Amino acid sequence: MTKPPPLCSDRRRLLLGAGAAAVLTMGHPTAARPALDPGSLGEAAGRLPRLRTLIVSRGGETVLEETFRGPPADRPVNIKSVAKTVLATLVGCAVDRGILAGPDQPITNALGPLVPASASPKLAEVTIGHLLSMQAGLERTSGANYGSWVSSLNWVQDALTRPFVAEPGGPMLYSTGSSHLLSAILTQATGESTHRLAIAWLGDPLNIRIPPWDRDPQGIYLGGNNMLLSPRGLVRFGEMIRNGGTLDGVRVVSRHWIETSWQRRTASRWTGHGYGYGWFMTETAGQPHYYGWGYGGQMLHVVPSLELTIAVTSDPDVRSREQGHMTGLRALITEIVEQAAA
Repeated sequence: MTKPPPLCSDRRRLLLGAGAAAVLTMGHPTAARPALDPGSLGEAAGRLPRLRTLIVSRGGETVLEETFRGPPADRPVNIKSVAKTVLATLVGCAVDRGILAGPDQPITNALGPLVPASASPKLAEVTIGHLLSMQAGLERTSGANYGSWVSSLNWVQDALTRPFVAEPGGPMLYSTGSSHLLSAILTQATGESTHRLAIAWLGDPLNIRIPPWDRDPQGIYLGGNNMLLSPRGLVRFGEMIRNGGTLDGVRVVSRHWIETSWQRRTASRWTGHGYGYGWFMTETAGQPHYYGWGYGGQMLHVVPSLELTIAVTSDPDVRSREQGHMTGLRALITEIVEQAAA
């Protein structure tokens, strides 16, 4: 993996400081776990024509890894909106280091000069936590509004000057613009690009490759979409989360941040599943189940009580709902969890 240039020496320890710690498991492993059937799971996965790679890890061991089509499992691919889950962890790393005050910090304070004079006074009520939980109240930049947003000359300004369609802290308004504002906040607070921070805080300690991805006209890396990670890298990230913020004895993010991120704050109007800070949450086979989801069927699932981490990549250019792909993926994930819980 090519190393990035050193970060500025006057902030290096603040930005990169991450001490070693013992691995602490978020779940409650048992001595004898029900066996998964890789053959039947692989066969079921192979019947999904849009699915590219499936990796299932149980207790830190790879139970199933199969690439059915597309790039090999060690090649970075577009994880679409699973990037929102990764970005939320980067925010947690910044909070752990004291770079950001925490979820209650107003975004106007964090963004400073990036806030346009034309922004609504109500913007002062929006916090970092509201961006993380998609409760900013600003008009969405996803869905039908995505094209006009990424065609604008200033994505940060465009997102900040959208009208308020709900009160801050109100219903979930899924918006990539909210995640992009988090990327801008990280860049503003550290003086480093979100890509550099992702390498320093996640890529290097997890030994995973994170290539550059899309940037806005001002050079800020797109927050919440089009990040590049390999399926194997995605599993390592998920395993770190499942282990309470550590992997291979190295602390990456605090256990407290993960627990905070997994608190239900709102819910998706499409699935009814809860949403915390970058994570959807539900229950499968009676077990708490947390996941990140991206366009086309990119997925990261963590079921701590069963020691499960599951990474799925699919064709990123086709809507996951087309030809029943999302239905098939849900059935596959449910089968994996149910086998593990049997």
